[in-house]
Amino acid sequence: MKQAKVLSESELKRVLAIIASRKHAARNRAALMLSFYAGMRVGEIAALTVKDVLTGDGQVKDQILLRGAITKTGEARAVFVGDKLRKELERYVVALKVAQRPGDTPFLLTQKQTAFSPNTLCQLFTNLYGAAGIDGASSHSGRRWFITRLAHSGVSAKVIMTLAGHRHLSTTQRYIEVNDAMMRAAVEIL
Repeated sequence: MKQAKVLSESELKRVLAIIASRKHAARNRAALMLSFYAGMRVGEIAALTVKDVLTGDGQVKDQILLRGAITKTGEARAVFVGDKLRKELERYVVALKVAQRPGDTPFLLTQKQTAFSPNTLCQLFTNLYGAAGIDGASSHSGRRWFITRLAHSGVSAKVIMTLAGHRHLSTTQRYIEVNDAMMRAAVEIL
């Protein structure tokens, strides 16, 4: 089975430009950024509620605690919110007045004001990548980008494994993209 494409910076910018030109731009950008900047799976993103992401006073939390019931492994885990993701989520919260919704409301709502299913969110991502002319990208592309970027930034494999919610290091290693430019840069360190 072929793995999802890891997007380049220019490809990610193309997808973001497509999102900006369409309806529901704030929501779609927030969904994509949860994939790229937090490494979350589409099922985890679709299952988020307002209270998972926001404090009682409407601020984006420092950590999003994923309940075991919504993770692939069935184990709860913390998703740490970095500065880039925080800014993206704050923009979305303000644009759609998310903080005014009840806490158990889905964080991301479809155009019919219902929760996304993992499948409908997967279809949304596929549509966005297709519109940007990117072949081989899927709902897992953001997750692979997240893991690859961390690995190539020198983050410990154990930390990446924990952030990704993997049980085995071998699983995490399969997510990491390697290309000639990266290998060339690695040997130049010597």
